[in-house]
Amino acid sequence: MVALEQQLLETRRQTWQRELDATKSAEERNRLGQFATPYPLAVQIAAYVRSLLPPAHPPLRFADPSVGSGSFYSAAAEVFGADCFDLATGIELDPAFADAAENLWGRSGLRLVRGDFTRLITRDACPPAPNLILANPPYVRHHHLDRDEKLRLQAIVLQRTGLKTSGLAGLYVYFLLLATTWMEKGGLAAWLIPSEFMDVNYGSTLREFLSTRVTLRRIHRFDPAAVQFDDALVSSAIVVFENTTPPAAHHAEFSFGGPLAAPVVNEPVSAARLRASRKWSGFPRHATNDRQISRDHDDGPRLGDFFRIQRGIATGANDYFILPRAEARRLGLPDACLRAILPSPRHLPATVIEAEADGYPRIEPQLCLIDFDMSEEQIAARHPALWAYLQTGEAAGVRDGYLVRSRSPWYKQEQRRPAPFLCTYMGRGTQGKAPFRFIWNRSAATATNLYLLLTPQNGLAKMLAAHPDRAAWLHAWLNQVTGDELRGVGRVYGGGLNKIEPKELARICAKHLLDQWPEISANHDMQGDLLLQ
Repeated sequence: MVALEQQLLETRRQTWQRELDATKSAEERNRLGQFATPYPLAVQIAAYVRSLLPPAHPPLRFADPSVGSGSFYSAAAEVFGADCFDLATGIELDPAFADAAENLWGRSGLRLVRGDFTRLITRDACPPAPNLILANPPYVRHHHLDRDEKLRLQAIVLQRTGLKTSGLAGLYVYFLLLATTWMEKGGLAAWLIPSEFMDVNYGSTLREFLSTRVTLRRIHRFDPAAVQFDDALVSSAIVVFENTTPPAAHHAEFSFGGPLAAPVVNEPVSAARLRASRKWSGFPRHATNDRQISRDHDDGPRLGDFFRIQRGIATGANDYFILPRAEARRLGLPDACLRAILPSPRHLPATVIEAEADGYPRIEPQLCLIDFDMSEEQIAARHPALWAYLQTGEAAGVRDGYLVRSRSPWYKQEQRRPAPFLCTYMGRGTQGKAPFRFIWNRSAATATNLYLLLTPQNGLAKMLAAHPDRAAWLHAWLNQVTGDELRGVGRVYGGGLNKIEPKELARICAKHLLDQWPEISANHDMQGDLLLQ
């Protein structure tokens, strides 16, 4: 295929891609995981993989198990030349994209196979094994996979690899693992996938696979602020490996920031070090990489040793169950069926929340949460105003919501006692600032799952009970935890949005806390060590 023809076809592909994307809503494309690879990025990846091939390489058999409109095939044809492929295979489930890819690339040698790759891989009709895979698998998050589908995928992976996968894993994990069992030994693969696998617990299977089953050549993590997909807030990584068992002293290249060909920083990391590391986003270690974990985490006490850390309440319908206290009074809702609750972090500018005499926070507007345990018959008989409000929830379908319908009664919330300290669950944090805020909650208000609740336990709880004035120092200390340390234990999404889960926050080093009050060490149960295990 001559260069001009290739350019014309690629221009046509991009037009077709935009038209096909426009036929689906953003929500539907998110559910299907359809985020097309930008062509310049596909070319970068193809060019890098070509640089890894020896001059006298075997004939190439290209494959993309989720070919879409053919961005990677188009890039490979430009970089390698379409006539250099002995075989080129594209697999696609979506009929419209399959039609587009076949129409565009069929004459240049792409063999289009229609169907679900994860099902084709189990059949004798699966195409011949490739030795070159370039792919951007569907980013379908686990909550869009039903239980039967997860069990099917887990069973296939276990059968073909011997590896157990978490039910929280996205579809891209299954694609990568299964495609590697399909490809030829010694072949090269490059995958554009979400970088979350480098940190999260459900990425541990993929990290184990990359550090023990294949020879990992390189992982390039893009700066989260530089989103690779215009329509998905996903922080991305390029994973390149050879389908061979890694040599004993193998080192993989980790790079961060900038384009693949000219990263801001890179570092060789031994396979042994990778196998021993719980998180990989701390590589390469460099000032430009803000995901580094403090070396103080190697041993010593952690935050989880002194606090019980939980997510806040998930009501299932905040707009219905949480309302201004003044509105609840206007509606005649009884105080006994309401609890004080904090607003979302963006409406909470202060980091110290004082209390009114009745325990409600001294903020405006005060919010309350509908939460009580009483039968519907009792409500109808005793509290007609509340009964009328519940009827509006039934009519609006609130009762049928995913979380709400699992509760009995449906208006009784998760039980979370007010926590004296809170940490915001999401945040950005720029120019060295911490992405999360710690809040001293002196009120009787609970909080939603936009916060993590920190309740002192064991020796710390006893010390604060005896010396309540020390809570101010503790709050100040929490807010001195560095942004780098918080980012290092958390995770990041496209656009630089950071998120932290309870088990991650529990890993923060608490050495200085123990230095300040050595007496609190006597009775703690080393929750942090248990979490790490």
